[in-house]
Amino acid sequence: MQFIDLKTQYTRIEKDVRARMDAVLGHGQFIMGPEVQELEERLADFVGVKHCVSLSSGTDALLVAMMALEIGRGDEVITTPFTFIATGEMIALLGARPVFVDIDPVTYTIDPERLEAAMTGRTRAIMPVSLYGQCANMDAIDEIARRHNLPVIEDAAQSFGALYKGRRSCGLSQIGCTSFFPAKPLGAYGDGGACFTDDEGLAKAMREIRNHGQDRRYHHPRLGINGRLDTLQAAILLSKMDIFPDEVEARSRLGSRYSDLLQERGAVSSAVGGSGLLTPYVGPENLSVYAQYTIQVPNRDAVVKQLQDSGIPTAVHYPVPLNDQPVFHVATQAGSTPVSASIAERVLSLPMHPYLSEEAQVEVVDAVVRAVEAVSGDA
Repeated sequence: MQFIDLKTQYTRIEKDVRARMDAVLGHGQFIMGPEVQELEERLADFVGVKHCVSLSSGTDALLVAMMALEIGRGDEVITTPFTFIATGEMIALLGARPVFVDIDPVTYTIDPERLEAAMTGRTRAIMPVSLYGQCANMDAIDEIARRHNLPVIEDAAQSFGALYKGRRSCGLSQIGCTSFFPAKPLGAYGDGGACFTDDEGLAKAMREIRNHGQDRRYHHPRLGINGRLDTLQAAILLSKMDIFPDEVEARSRLGSRYSDLLQERGAVSSAVGGSGLLTPYVGPENLSVYAQYTIQVPNRDAVVKQLQDSGIPTAVHYPVPLNDQPVFHVATQAGSTPVSASIAERVLSLPMHPYLSEEAQVEVVDAVVRAVEAVSGDA
């Protein structure tokens, strides 16, 4: 069994992928070729915003978004500690300080009620992370940010395609950033990413920044990076966009089915502080794309070993909150983050992709229940 099955997806789109790649090889415009603009237009239309700026990775998308907002040394950006390191890493790389605010224990996304206590005169932006394929509580975050005249950057690396109150992830704030890493809901065959915005000035700045800060050849009004998405990856993503709505539907259906199967076997949904097997909570305002299907289990290491013996692959997203990483020990803290620390000890991601069969899901669920029962019995 595979944790993520990209091979089956490829068999579905192989003919179109090969044709699009052959077209790129034929015209030879490997950097900023016509497929890049075509992809940006399709992505912007899908999200429902005016501008999409494609980039070389999701990490660079975060960096370029903050550079466009002129965030730099001495500034502070509020974010969550329960995420991949790139979120805090790009803040620190610019000389700013990540201010880590604890998460909601049910959704695992940043807790809006803690935001204002974390603000100082140096706060320049709020960067929520839409985790595991589900959007953060963006309306509450945006409202708080508006009261304090702060921009919001949605880190939507895991939630491209998700819906929040009928609106697409990446179109819920001043800037939305996503990743096209192969394992993401919309993944390339290499690195890629994008920023989304309705602000024409920010879009212009981000386009310049991704190309060494130039507004025309050999004229550089600002500092930038080499952050362009290559044409071959754009061509591949165009092929995948043709089937992406189907895959979003499949992910949502399979994620819900996982929860139904586990709950039929005695798992509890979204219980705070529970000691057993907990399934993820998806709010009625959200449609999750389940970038990961992540449960909570007791004695995770023992459960992982049991599942490994049964041939079930797993992953942990994430075992260490960012504020506990050595590189961030000097970062500004917004108090302790006990919720993140507790959940980091229990989360476990199961195989999840649009081509997961119902039979495979039953096999995974049976193995998980057996493993948790065995571990609980040993305890």
